[in-house]
Amino acid sequence: MTDMRQDPYAHCLAMLRDTDRDRYLACLLAPAEKRGALAALYAFNAEIARVRDVVRDALPGEIRLQWWRDVLEGTAEGDAMANPLAAGLMACVKEHRLPVAVLTDMTEARIFDVYNDPMESRAAFEGYAGETASALIQLASLILDPARAPESAEAAGHAGVAQTVAGTLLMLPIHRRRGQVYLPADLLAATGLTPEALLAGNDTAAAARAVDAFVGLGREHLAKARAAGGVSPANRPAFLPVALVPPVLGAAEKAGEAVLERSLQPAQWRRQWWMWRALRRGPF
Repeated sequence: MTDMRQDPYAHCLAMLRDTDRDRYLACLLAPAEKRGALAALYAFNAEIARVRDVVRDALPGEIRLQWWRDVLEGTAEGDAMANPLAAGLMACVKEHRLPVAVLTDMTEARIFDVYNDPMESRAAFEGYAGETASALIQLASLILDPARAPESAEAAGHAGVAQTVAGTLLMLPIHRRRGQVYLPADLLAATGLTPEALLAGNDTAAAARAVDAFVGLGREHLAKARAAGGVSPANRPAFLPVALVPPVLGAAEKAGEAVLERSLQPAQWRRQWWMWRALRRGPF
């Protein structure tokens, strides 16, 4: 039996199975020699993405995120490497020469999650997505096929935005219960909806228009990712979760304002099938 205290990558893979099942599957579909590093990267992403789930107040959330910035910058107090996730992440950074600044920016972007400030604009949303989902795809590409990773940078940028749109649609019921608004304020205004009305759910016609416009934003970026191309066969595993975006956007378009109340998460077996097919045919 593997001693996870001695093998941080094994710990990260086991952790990922519980915190992000889709990226866990993406790891299993990647070459065996890349799985450990990918698991460390993805488990770190899952950890900082779920801060709002494990803390009630913003300050403890900021402290958790600051600890991860300190780990990345080598200034964490005590023996940070006693944490197997931190040890796995830093082993991944060293082994694949990942840019620490991108990881710290990813952590910084997650501060938005611990507050209830509305997303100010489409540009702000795209920036948030770029520093989180897009950056994650590109970092995974640097692990899988570093020589050709630059060729897929543009595709990763747009794919990450499309993925964040889909993820936001899936999370809408939870975000509303928390008082969070991720749909851009300018998009809401253009459809006659305010952040307050979105949270209240009392203007279903405007909510349906807002969902339709938001789906359009996701499809726009997905089309740009497809047009950009440049994804080498070796880098396909980095893009596998993007295969879940089109079905989610289609379901949201069909459901309209109902997405405010119920989750659109497809069944696990469907998600696995879409990702396996994307590995063979390409991510888009």
